Amino acid sequence: MSKRDYYETLGVSKGTSKEDLKKAYRKQALKYHPDRNPNDKTAEQKFKDASEAYGVLNDDQKKAAYDQFGHDAFQSGGGGGGGRQNPFGSKQGFEGSEFGGSFSDIFNEFFGDTGQRSGGGRTQRQLRGADLRYNMTVSLEEAFYGKESQIHFTAATKCETCKGSGSKDGNLTTCSTCRGSGCIRTQQGFFAMERTCGACKGEGQIVKDPCDKCKGAGKIRKERTLSINIPQGVEDGTRVRLAGEGEPGYRGGQGGDLYIFVSVSHHSIFRREGTDLHCEVPIQMTVAALGGDIEVPSIDGKKLRLSIPSGTQSNDKFRIREKGMHRLRSTARGDLYVHIQVETPVKLNQKQTELLEEFAKETENHQSNPRCESFFKKVKDLFS
Repeated sequence: MSKRDYYETLGVSKGTSKEDLKKAYRKQALKYHPDRNPNDKTAEQKFKDASEAYGVLNDDQKKAAYDQFGHDAFQSGGGGGGGRQNPFGSKQGFEGSEFGGSFSDIFNEFFGDTGQRSGGGRTQRQLRGADLRYNMTVSLEEAFYGKESQIHFTAATKCETCKGSGSKDGNLTTCSTCRGSGCIRTQQGFFAMERTCGACKGEGQIVKDPCDKCKGAGKIRKERTLSINIPQGVEDGTRVRLAGEGEPGYRGGQGGDLYIFVSVSHHSIFRREGTDLHCEVPIQMTVAALGGDIEVPSIDGKKLRLSIPSGTQSNDKFRIREKGMHRLRSTARGDLYVHIQVETPVKLNQKQTELLEEFAKETENHQSNPRCESFFKKVKDLFS
C-alpha cells in the first residue's frame, strides 16, 4: 500500500509557511491524539501519520529531499528509480517525530506552559508593588502659581529589618509541597490541570524563620511624608505620577507608583475654561450709558483697567489678552474674558427719581433704546 502524501496528510500545499504548517499539525494532533481517543487504532494511526508528516515538512533539509524524491528519500535502500542514497540513513516515522509526547506536552508546545520554569521549577516571582492614590485639592491661585507641598499618608513600606525578604536571616526555603514550582499539577484524562500551591501561595519558596518585625510579610504600614511639586497651570483632574513611591514590591520586586489626583476648588470670582478665565463684572447704568474706565481683578492679584464704551449692554464681553492661567509647564498664558452686567439702581432718593423721570421723557421719542423699540415693534406686528 502506497504511503499518503505528507502535504495531503496535513491538508496543506507546498508553498505553505511554517506558521500555517504548524497550525495544520496542531489541528490534527489535538483531534487524533491517543489520549483523546483511547482504544481507537484509526485515530492513533492518523496521529502518527500527521506527526511523521510534520516532522519532515518542518525540517528544511528533510523537506527539500521529500520535495525532490518523495517518500523514496527516506527508504534505507535509496529510491527514485536511480538507486540514490538515503540522505538521512534511517526511516523517519512516528517514534522519531518531534511531537511524539503526551497530549499535555503537545498543548504546552503550542500554547506555552502555564508557569515560568527554570531548571524544572518556577522562577521566583518578584511581584510589583501596588500603586497608591492620593487626592489633593488646590485653590485656583495655587494652580496658577504652582505649589510645593508636603503630603502625609499611611501606607505599606519595606521592612528595613529583613530588607523586604520576610525572613529573619534573609534566606528562603524551597517549598516541599510543589518542589519550588509554585503550582500543583494533576492529570484528569487528557486534561492537565494546574492550581496554585497553597503552601507557598505560588511563590515556590517559603519563609522558615519569619522576621519578628513584619511577621514574614516583608513590609509594614507606617506614616509617610513626601514633598511634592504641583506645576503651575495644573487643571482639575490632572494626575501627577511619582514613580516608585507606591507600595514596595514583594520580595525585592519593583515598587509601585504614587498618583496624585489634583482637584481645583471653585473660585468666588473666576470661572476657568482651559487656560482662559471668565469673570462677571457689574457696572453702573451711567457708566454703561456714557462709557468710562473701570478696574477688574486679575488672578495674579493685580488690578487691570478696562475702557467701557458708551452704550455697553449687559452680557457684552471684553477680552484682556494673556491675563488668564498659565499653560501647563509653560510661561504662555490664556486670556481673561470680562462679562459686563449693567446694574439697575435701587433705593432711589427723590432727586434721583425726578432726574430719571425727566430722562425718560427726554428719551421717549429719540430712539435711545433700539432693542426695546425693536422688540415691541415685533409684538405689535404679531398681534395686528
